[in-house]
Amino acid sequence: MNKADELKEKVLQAQKSSDIATLYTLEAQAHEVFDEETLHGFYSNILDLALERLTDTLESHKTFDMTEVQDFATTRALYEYAMEHFSAGAIKDASALFEVLSGMTNDSKFSWSLKLHWLATAENMNIDDFMSTIADIDVTQTNKTFYISGFTKQAQKLLDNAQEASAKKGE
Repeated sequence: MNKADELKEKVLQAQKSSDIATLYTLEAQAHEVFDEETLHGFYSNILDLALERLTDTLESHKTFDMTEVQDFATTRALYEYAMEHFSAGAIKDASALFEVLSGMTNDSKFSWSLKLHWLATAENMNIDDFMSTIADIDVTQTNKTFYISGFTKQAQKLLDNAQEASAKKGE
């Protein structure tokens, strides 16, 4: 059995057991071995599993436990999916995903970070502006998170704007 066939077998086993975390551990190998079309299918399978887990979690009125490997991997996959939408200019879709994800975990830092993502997209900010004015990539790299977790002082304006809008609605 060649390298590609061995990897395909490992991927198939992970898919059969809905093991998103294992699929992520196979990611580097997939980039080395698979062609572009197969790689696209690899990521589509991760996303399908993550969406299935999201649906199950929502239906059971639970949240993702970020200390649990599969929940962590699922959250990562859904965040990457939201960022893909954001990058592609599908700001409303990204905004909806960020809003849902901001309340889907037991990790307060992740929730707070996603709230800032959501507020930026709710104001129709594109990803380039978000990355240059709101996100602090250096802090994010220091934090070693899979999501943007460092923010500039400009992020406070998003929070202030949201609070003002909320206060006006309550008047």
